[in-house]
Amino acid sequence: MTATPKAGASLSRQSLALPILFTAAALATFIGLGTWQLQRKAWKDGLTQSLEARLTAAPAELPPSLRWPSLTASANEFRRVKFTAAFVPGEEALVFAGGGSTFRPDISGSGYWVFAPARLADGGTVVINRGFVPEGRQDPSTRTAAGAAPQEMTGVMRWPEAAAWFTPAGERSRNIWFVRDPLAIADAKGWANVAPFFIELETPPPPGGLPQPGRLQVKLRNEHLQYALTWYALAVAIVVMFAIWLRGRRRDAATSPR
Repeated sequence: MTATPKAGASLSRQSLALPILFTAAALATFIGLGTWQLQRKAWKDGLTQSLEARLTAAPAELPPSLRWPSLTASANEFRRVKFTAAFVPGEEALVFAGGGSTFRPDISGSGYWVFAPARLADGGTVVINRGFVPEGRQDPSTRTAAGAAPQEMTGVMRWPEAAAWFTPAGERSRNIWFVRDPLAIADAKGWANVAPFFIELETPPPPGGLPQPGRLQVKLRNEHLQYALTWYALAVAIVVMFAIWLRGRRRDAATSPR
């Protein structure tokens, strides 16, 4: 009479198939995610270098309005420019700034960016972000008005932001917007024929200091190397766990009676 082997007394390909499949899938996923994070790090490093090069370069002349339709964000955003323009008296719009700015580490707390149209000598109109005002100073009567005389300015070219699906619509009655989109603001306020970009003003500062202009700085968050090491560590961990499990199964199979 032949004795029947106990279930699990020996290792078979069938009993190992599912654990091996799970381990291989997890290993491939963790390695893939780690590699993707390294690729993101390389992209972020390149972006940071490109932005730093543009933001530290000497300002060039602002392209004339006839060239504006041919300008693109990829080729011209974050370029420093200089120009002479005159602010349109009594015209401004507030864009909510809820907790600082990626490129303006000197700004903290909630407040508003003050957007105002300015006319150039060639007849073009460019919207300028004059700078930041804290909560409670959004009323123009609480600060010095922008001068109507032509003045030399220096700033950085920026392109309109895209609104997220949860971003509130602008409140025309309160003169408040929630996205830095000069085209939408100009359309709502009747500022005709504005540039497809806006200018982040660096100089000159206004009398009294508000709105507060300033130089943009590159402060992009880059923790992709840490994320990559975490994913690779998980890949090593899953291999070690499988090896420990397999060793235990082999030991049980060797010591089990047949």
